[in-house]
Amino acid sequence: MVHPVMPSPLSRRLLAEFLGSALLAAVVIGSGIAAQRLSADAGLQLLENAAATAAGLFALILIFGPVSGAHFNPVVSLVDAAFGGLRRRDLVPYIAAQVTGCVAGAVLANAMFALAAVSISTHHRASPAHLLSEVVATCGLLLVIFSLVRTGRPATVPAAVGAYIGAAYWFTSSTSFANPAITAGRVFSDTFAGIAPASVPTFVLAQLAGGLAAFGLIRTLYPT
Repeated sequence: MVHPVMPSPLSRRLLAEFLGSALLAAVVIGSGIAAQRLSADAGLQLLENAAATAAGLFALILIFGPVSGAHFNPVVSLVDAAFGGLRRRDLVPYIAAQVTGCVAGAVLANAMFALAAVSISTHHRASPAHLLSEVVATCGLLLVIFSLVRTGRPATVPAAVGAYIGAAYWFTSSTSFANPAITAGRVFSDTFAGIAPASVPTFVLAQLAGGLAAFGLIRTLYPT
């Protein structure tokens, strides 16, 4: 979720986005499955899931950031393109790599825990409180990323993003998806971290609204 240190061919950047998104989905869903199996208490399950996701994000951004910017998130790519960091012609391929990566990661997580490769989630989440949470979570995530990048502190992004998402698991009722690609991927696992298909469209709209709000705030707070 930082700009690449060195320019890379598009094919290499798309591979990085696909792999990073797949591993992110595997971390989120796999740790949710493990938490559900290891702990009976819902609060402890959420703590385990949040800790694994925060640590996994930190590592994945360090791995793939120098290649592709480690977006792993269509809203991040959209805002980066709006600011001129990502070329507009690369936007659709980036989003395609992110969504397909997250779906592949869900299948991988299911397989690692000996579940059906694809199981459509029945976990409905689209209440007004969940949708407001997604607006807040997505807006906050983008503020973390772009405030640091635009003030010359990109090296701190991996830790800051991991910390923010770990916290947002707890301070939002939606557990902070904040990412249309991971939202799509989590449909394919009927487990602790899943989301029912019917909840996806409104979740994605809320995330896009959060991205739009963040874009306006970033331009106001950090104009250069």
